[in-house]
Amino acid sequence: MNNLSQYIFLISGLIIWVFFWYIVWKTIKHLELKKQRWLSVKKSREVILWEVYEKVAPMLENFPYNHKDLTFVGRWIDYIVFDWLAEWNLKNIVFLEIKSGKSTLNKNERDIRDIVEKWKVSYEIYKI
Repeated sequence: MNNLSQYIFLISGLIIWVFFWYIVWKTIKHLELKKQRWLSVKKSREVILWEVYEKVAPMLENFPYNHKDLTFVGRWIDYIVFDWLAEWNLKNIVFLEIKSGKSTLNKNERDIRDIVEKWKVSYEIYKI
């Protein structure tokens, strides 16, 4: 009987140990999921806020272009500026990207900048 009680004690200890580590593992996974959700919501808020900034920037006092000369693109570049077109005196066409703080251009934005700076820009008409 003594031998049997030792096995029961050993098996019950093993079950308790496995159950304990299962609870620890589930808790860690739950915390990781909670953190991922929080980061996802934070990133989503940042993206939405930045989209608002892009739309509001032309309304700022020190913005260098007339808001009537802007055409919002929103993908790879933020605006195409037809400088002075609202006054019927087009002087310049500008590809405008709005950035804040320490943010930098991504690869696509750098490629567009490089192509524009090399004057590899054309005008085409597509007829249907």
